Amino acid sequence: MTRRAYLDWNATAPLRPEARAAMIAALDLIGNPSSVHAEGRAAKALMERARAQLAEALGASASDIVFTSGATEAAALACAGRDLVCAGVEHEAVSAWCRPDLAVDGNGRVTVTDPAQTALQLANSETGVIQTLPEGLAVSDLTQAFGKLPLAFDWMGCDMGIVSAHKLGGPRGIGALVIRRGLDVPAQLKGGGQESGRRAGTENLAAIAGFAAAAEAAMRDLADGVWDRVAELRNILDQGLSAAGFRTISVGKASERLPNTLCILSPGWKGETQVMQMDLAGFAISAGSACSSGKVRASRVLRAMGFDEVEAASAIRLSLGPSTTQEEVLRLVDAWGTCGRRHWRRAGEMTAQTQGLQGNGNAER
Repeated sequence: MTRRAYLDWNATAPLRPEARAAMIAALDLIGNPSSVHAEGRAAKALMERARAQLAEALGASASDIVFTSGATEAAALACAGRDLVCAGVEHEAVSAWCRPDLAVDGNGRVTVTDPAQTALQLANSETGVIQTLPEGLAVSDLTQAFGKLPLAFDWMGCDMGIVSAHKLGGPRGIGALVIRRGLDVPAQLKGGGQESGRRAGTENLAAIAGFAAAAEAAMRDLADGVWDRVAELRNILDQGLSAAGFRTISVGKASERLPNTLCILSPGWKGETQVMQMDLAGFAISAGSACSSGKVRASRVLRAMGFDEVEAASAIRLSLGPSTTQEEVLRLVDAWGTCGRRHWRRAGEMTAQTQGLQGNGNAER
């Protein structure tokens, strides 16, 4: 039986045991956090403890945290109704609300002209490229950076930050918007007035508890240097794939990147094909392309960085985590190289056959 290796942590991280335990405990509580009876107060107390836990992990105040259904809703709450600009490398949840007017260089770095009117991610999910956030930034998507990089919202100088639980080992379906104190953010979901009137709807107590527990555990990993070890494995992977014997491009290598993220292009070998071949070989990875209505298109992130259609369509993303082993990394290097050499050998044979047919055709004419 093929041993599976999960190398798609940027898509979703495995649920941490601390998060699972916190969620199970929260599920045993009966009350609604908005109820005033003892059961409601107990639920409310658990939620506020979780809010304080998350705030501490983010370097923010508990009153700054608004729980949402995920990063997508947090982005809508932050950006809707505002005239913001962004770059073509932003996640669709942010770029859907902004004008993509900002320039991006070939290393994935964004030039910001007016921070107060700009949404800018701290780290890109596809390439791992890390941005320098300017003072006075309107919105920052912290989703991929939170838990992998040390950060303190109170010192970042931005108005709002977007985070998501399942990227750092919490449950899916819960996120948060961090809001600078004193900033008024109109609610997009209106109704009962929960979350200090900024997001109506009964709070998902179990998910909130899991989010906070995962964030606390992620901070321990950071303090223990876990991601430094992951960065070493990412570098071994980068070197191994780049030395495979055919043309490869390591995206964003000249920039600072997330410690776990590697985006590799092999122009002429489609990314989705690579993903399927690696899946059959026992590895879960992602393509740098997105799927919309069943149509695969080249990554708009890579296109914004100046890569052509063929290059962008050949991207794969490998994202590692604390449980990734060197043995898994070396196995992937070997499997990917074997598949790649087979691909290019067949491509060469097909080219030779095509040229031979064309030659025969010309001779007959």
